[in-house]
Order: sequence, then C-alpha cells, then structure tokens
Amino acid sequence: MTSSQPILLVVDDEPGILRLIEKFARKIGFEVVTAGTGHEALQKLQTEHAAVALVDLRMPDVDGLEVLKRIRTANPDCQVILMTGHASIETAIEAIKHGAMDYLSKPFDFDRLESLLSRIHGELDRRRALLAAESRIVKQLEFHGMIGRSPVMLELFEHIRRFAPHVRTALVTGETGTGKELVARALHKAGPRAHKKFVAVNCSAVVESLFETELFGHVRGAFTGAVDSKPGLFEAADGGTLFLDEIGELPQAAQAKLLRAIETGEVQRVGGLDTRCVDVRVVAATNRDLRVESAAGRFREDLFYRLSVVELHITPLRQRREDIPYLTSAFVKHFAAQFEKAILGPTPAAERVLSSAPWPGNVRELRNAIERICMLADERFFTEKETMACLGPQASPQATLSPPSIGRSSDAHLLSDAERDHITRVLGETSGNKKAAAQLLGLSRRALYRKLDRLGLR
Repeated sequence: MTSSQPILLVVDDEPGILRLIEKFARKIGFEVVTAGTGHEALQKLQTEHAAVALVDLRMPDVDGLEVLKRIRTANPDCQVILMTGHASIETAIEAIKHGAMDYLSKPFDFDRLESLLSRIHGELDRRRALLAAESRIVKQLEFHGMIGRSPVMLELFEHIRRFAPHVRTALVTGETGTGKELVARALHKAGPRAHKKFVAVNCSAVVESLFETELFGHVRGAFTGAVDSKPGLFEAADGGTLFLDEIGELPQAAQAKLLRAIETGEVQRVGGLDTRCVDVRVVAATNRDLRVESAAGRFREDLFYRLSVVELHITPLRQRREDIPYLTSAFVKHFAAQFEKAILGPTPAAERVLSSAPWPGNVRELRNAIERICMLADERFFTEKETMACLGPQASPQATLSPPSIGRSSDAHLLSDAERDHITRVLGETSGNKKAAAQLLGLSRRALYRKLDRLGLR
C-alpha cells in the first residue's frame, strides 16, 4: 500500500532513543518504522521502502556500517544518517565513503536533527511538486499523440502543421521505435482528411506474393482461392490516408504499380481490366536510407523522389534527452491508472538512469520500460533499483552517481552538472520566472541568483 507520508526507518538498540526520535519525526511529517537490531532493520527493508534511515553505528549483531551498505545496495535512493555516541573523524569519513548522507553524535543536537529531517522532507515535497508540474506541462507539449519540447521535436510539429493541409505524399524516416506511425497519424489528423479513414499496413508483414492483392485488391477467379472480389487498401483508404510502414520492404514489381497509382490516382485490381479512381494521401515510412537503397538498385529512384516530396525525420531519443522526463511523466500517468497505483514518477537517481540510458529502441523501449516499472513499483516514487532491474544490461553504467566520497573532483563536476540540469529544467517549467523557480527549488531568490552565478546560468 502506498504511504501518503515518506517513511523514516530508525535503527537503534535503545528503546528510549527509538521512542524519542519517532515522536520527534512524526511531527515533521514522517511515517516512522523502528528496528531494535541491525538484523531486524534488514528484514524490514525487504517490505518497507524508506526514504530516509537513522542508523546507530554500534549495535550488538549487525553494525551500522553494514546496515548502511545493505541499504545502499537494496535502495540507493534512501538517505542514510548514522548515529553514534563515540564519534571520530575516521568513522565519519568511513560512513560518508559508504554513502551516508550525514553523521550525528549522541546526545543529539535536536536542532540539527530537525534541520536534516525537515530538509529531506522538503526535498521530497518539492520532488512531488516538480513531478506534478511536469505532468501538467505534458498536456501542453502533446501534439496529436506525440510529446516533445526539444527543438528538433518542436520543429517537427511545426512542419507537420504546415504540410498537413497540402501534402499528397510524404516519407517519414527514423529508427525503429521513434514513432513514425504517430507522425503519419498527425499528418492525417492535422489536415482536411481528419474525419476520413486512416489505413495502415506494415509492408514487412505481408507475404511478397500478396503485395499487389493487398494494395490494389483482386477480382473473383484472379487466382486459386479468389472466390470473391476484394477491394485493396487503396480503395479502403479512398478519401483518407494510406500509411505504408517499412516501405523499403516493398517488392520491385509492386513499387512500379504503387508509383503509377500515386501519379494517376487510379488502381486496377489483380485479374481485372477496369481501373478505379481513388483519392488517397500516401504516407510511407522506413528505418532504411532509401537513397542508399536506390543507388544499390533495391528501391525505385522515381518512387523515392515521388514519396519524398515531403520528408519528415524523427530524431532518435538519445539525441533529444530533454524529452525523456516528459515522456516518462505521460507513461507513468497512463500505467499508474491502468494498474490502479498511486505512482507519481521516478526518484532523482531513477530519473538519472532513465535520462542517460542508451535507448536503442527509442520511445517504444522507454514506454515498455515504464510499463514494467509500474508493474513492480508500489511506492509514490519508483527507485533506481527498480529502474535498473527493468532496463537490464542495456542500462548505462554512467546513469547513476556513485555514493559520495571525500576529495574527488569528478564527483564535484557530476554534482554541478546534475544541479545545473535540475535548475535549468525548473526554470523551464516556470518560463524563466525566478521567484516561482526558487519556490519550487526551496531556495530564497538571493540563493537562487548565487547558484545561477556559480553555475554560469545568468
């Protein structure tokens, strides 16, 4: 069951400490789960998805450092704060090296503890607000079933708007999974044929000997088994749009007849003598380079030039990574509703995994990954671990930041880059309104200006 409050796991072998922290943390807004031993904590980690853990360093069974390591392995998104009555610089450094967020000495400075927990709670609230903002923005970014705010996608949408009222033939190119059929449907919906039929056929799925019959139909007795006359796809799409996916798979003989049908607006059924006039917009799509195919003699050059009067190319997802958060938001909303779960979106670490994965299968692969993640996830935010499990070996090894360590300049660069990307995105959500951005980021305007100066964003 998804909790409405973030979970704080408190691990200490002193019952009085557990009660004290539980009472204190509930006032801040945490749901508190307690464990009296390291072993009990590890058991509860299997069923409870903690956002933050307070772990005592010295315990009789499993010590705090081991619990810290296990938490980092099981849930890398969980913020861990170690507690001890025997503080030293060496143990503090060791804790930070293994991924601890901070280190508290006993007896507690409750002002500092309140500051730490309030900051984490505020970050979680801001995360929820940011994901909600992204979800709202998705509606503005949606264009006939496609989502994008990258310059290349906005340019593609503008081209579709301009060409849709006029185009008779078009060629859509792009890698597998980029959404070529969505572009074809957008051309159909944005033009004067929107209320007519949209007929789609995947040329790679049609048996070669049946291509002409599929496209142009046949008359009774045209071949063995043709007991009735049957109209082809051109006639079925009359007045509307015919979408020919994977046009590069079309046999040469069918290519010649397709060219004639496009140029004359007439089709002849297989085995028939009469021609029939059709008014069809033809949109073809391919993941091949038809210029190369034409030069090699595998695709008719004249057909290529006829189809590519308007050529629309879809950029691979890995080259427009700024679209990933918004696509993710749309898919999460869809699958959370489908599976009846209250999932809001990824944790920051999970979002970094999604944003830096290679996505060879493009948007289709991202959609499938989010579907699998939503099947697995039960909390408001799905984690880095769940994301990596669903992406498998194709996930980028550079997708996540390693646990913090002392004195590594590369970490500082990574953190600066992550902070710059995050602030840039929030400014984008607020259309450059720095006051609103500062509120979303939990900063004063003066603090935001300092960060903008430091990151070179002014």
